[in-house]
Amino acid sequence: MTPRTAMVLAAGLATRMRPLTDRTAKPLLMLGGQTLLDHALDRLHEAGVDTVAVNAFWHADKVAAHLAARTRPPRTILKREATLLDTGGGVRNALDVLGPDPFYVINGDAVWLDGPTQALARLARAWTDDIDAVLLLHRTFQVRGEVGLGDFALDPNGRPRRRKEREIVPYLFAGVQLMHPRLMDDMPDGAFSTNLAWNRALEAGRVRAVVHDGHWFHLSTPPDLPEAEDIMQAPVTGDARWPWR
Repeated sequence: MTPRTAMVLAAGLATRMRPLTDRTAKPLLMLGGQTLLDHALDRLHEAGVDTVAVNAFWHADKVAAHLAARTRPPRTILKREATLLDTGGGVRNALDVLGPDPFYVINGDAVWLDGPTQALARLARAWTDDIDAVLLLHRTFQVRGEVGLGDFALDPNGRPRRRKEREIVPYLFAGVQLMHPRLMDDMPDGAFSTNLAWNRALEAGRVRAVVHDGHWFHLSTPPDLPEAEDIMQAPVTGDARWPWR
């Protein structure tokens, strides 16, 4: 199964990344000679995606101009939001572009280096028709930055569960997922978090997860960007393609 459509979430206010995001959208920040948004779009193209919806709210004109100037695939379709719709509302608003089959959703600040196999391909290989989403997780101990108590635990069959109160769990959501549009069924109109849809699917046992086997970058505050630059350019990454393009 090779998904042909995807969405990049690029509408958020990115308050923790200020002042860098005072005058631009977070996905337009530079890392390794290209924007975070271009990192995501290039990964999607490599995975066989043809069409990508990109939502925009904060500095939407700059996001639109950047997409218009981009000449390489995949094809992008801008979804402007008159009011901020949050992650779930943004996806639901783009279902007309994403179509009836499973599609990728990538947070606009998600940047990673693949391990032996493309992370997006691993999500597709984990897909079965009886689930609604496959999440990419990353081990908390491998993250440079504040990870709190973690997001998920994972059983041997790849079924994630939320952490319990006061529990420490070993995995973070890496901002990358493969989902079926039915995950958005019966969700409220307007703004809502994808967590609302996840919770229902988790309770029904209709979510799976894959643990990332490469590098993943925690990009939350301004100091995270130069630290990510150092990691990406270090020989220890083992990624012979770096620097990219």
